[in-house]
Amino acid sequence: MSMALKAGREVVEDYFGLFVNRRAYVVQSMRPHAENGHYYYYRPKAKGGDQPLCLSEDTIRRHLEGAITVGLYAINPATQRCKWVAIDADYKGAMEDLLKLQFYLTQDSVSPALEMSRRGGHLWIFLQTPQLARDCRIYVYNLALRLGVPVKGAGLAGDSSSGTAKYVREGIEIFPKQDELRRGEFGNAIRGPLGIHRGARKRFWFYGANYTLEEQMAYLKGLRRVTAAELGRFIDGKSMPMESTRSQRQAASPGQDGQRGQAVFQILERVTNLRKVGRNYVTRCPSCAEAGLDRSGDNLAISIEEPWKYKCWAGCTKEMIRVALGFPIPIRRSA
Repeated sequence: MSMALKAGREVVEDYFGLFVNRRAYVVQSMRPHAENGHYYYYRPKAKGGDQPLCLSEDTIRRHLEGAITVGLYAINPATQRCKWVAIDADYKGAMEDLLKLQFYLTQDSVSPALEMSRRGGHLWIFLQTPQLARDCRIYVYNLALRLGVPVKGAGLAGDSSSGTAKYVREGIEIFPKQDELRRGEFGNAIRGPLGIHRGARKRFWFYGANYTLEEQMAYLKGLRRVTAAELGRFIDGKSMPMESTRSQRQAASPGQDGQRGQAVFQILERVTNLRKVGRNYVTRCPSCAEAGLDRSGDNLAISIEEPWKYKCWAGCTKEMIRVALGFPIPIRRSA
């Protein structure tokens, strides 16, 4: 893992101006989880206290030099606006979809930057002035739907002809993931570009410039940014494609565990000390707790709108979580 790069003051200032829209941030763990090998993210806190640290230019310098790897939040909750939109794709055929999006974005005179990633890539769109998160999402969601590019979890499978409601398990993820944030919420962070990915043990660069920090930042600064007037024109008369199906998805219930007579498992009834972060509740993962881990109490995320959807960011499976709660998933038996 190369850590030899030095980030000059101008590079750090340019990076901060381009990517940082909020001082809250997360850090990727230096060591993998002992059981699953995943490198998860956490909010760093000051030594000897519970107060989360704020992002600084020194933090960015350490990120660019490879000492740490930070995750950035898209939305500034004071304004509900974003400096950038990032499209993350890491599934089979992901690069083909990113290149398709990149081509059609250029037809709108948008200059997206394509970044390598471990299993696919990230496509970044920069804005001349911060714009409402909702407007940014409307633009990218509608473009993806028109091109047949799946959006993960969006409720639409990228079929503009039918608009059939469907939960999509593999597709692009769009940052920001929320239209707006309420007080105390953070949304979802994405790995900051040009840092070291701990799991891959390498740095991922943007296509379009030589692989030095100086030339990468010069390339990014030179890209044309979307104006407020252009974004308004792009989304004129449009709305979020899945809004018409959202009520159907929220009304859907996971029901029972799949067998007649089996009691319904409700995870919110079996965990405590819930805190709201973005559109999720977070709390200590029961499976991690059994192993003496997750002392910060935020590995388990539970969707507020669809609480049957939950995930341990340290990699514990649903089966492990259910066993730890004393409510294992029933074994399905054939007739």
